[in-house]
Amino acid sequence: MNKITLRQTLIPLITLAIICFIWFGALQIGMIENIVISILIIIANYIEYKGKLFSALGFQREKFTLKNIFVLAPLVALGLFAFYVFAVVPGMTKLTGVPIDYSSFKQLEGNLPSCLIALLVVWATAGFGEEIIFRGYFMRQFVKFFGESKVSITLNIVLFACFFGFMHSYQGITGQLVAGFVGSLLALIFYLRKYDLWFIIAVHGFFDTFALICIYFGLA
Repeated sequence: MNKITLRQTLIPLITLAIICFIWFGALQIGMIENIVISILIIIANYIEYKGKLFSALGFQREKFTLKNIFVLAPLVALGLFAFYVFAVVPGMTKLTGVPIDYSSFKQLEGNLPSCLIALLVVWATAGFGEEIIFRGYFMRQFVKFFGESKVSITLNIVLFACFFGFMHSYQGITGQLVAGFVGSLLALIFYLRKYDLWFIIAVHGFFDTFALICIYFGLA
């Protein structure tokens, strides 16, 4: 493991403190908070890595191809979504005895203009925002400090999957468990793809796109 400098220790700690303040402090900025945090992370990475702000997060130019982003990623997302619908949601619902709370999305049912706006929002805040935060930053920082042993990667995935699930508390206990499980699968894909952030952003974005289509047609 490369020697970690004081800069590479302090910058992430300060960044994490600011992120926690934005998420849990008195400041309430709604749906744009993940976008604000993503910008903060990019700035923090620029300072920490002296200009290598994008590659340190996992933005790999050579892997940003039409095949990866518009063919392979949608197929992976579709498979993941099918697994989510037919196995994960029923399994978690049976475990908890409580259905996922989709009430915050109810106004989108049959409402095409709202769904199109929501599509842009979820790609920006969930596809890009959540993946930059959870996979590109949190997961990569964990690897930086604790390495890539099997134990470390397992703890990495489980820890941030739990936190990812917690951040979806508005969907109830079942929604949190489902989100945490899906988050762990996204993290595993990210790891197996050698930290290809472009790919996991696309997978997450297409996954949410399929979900919005189901909500629009009242299938959720």
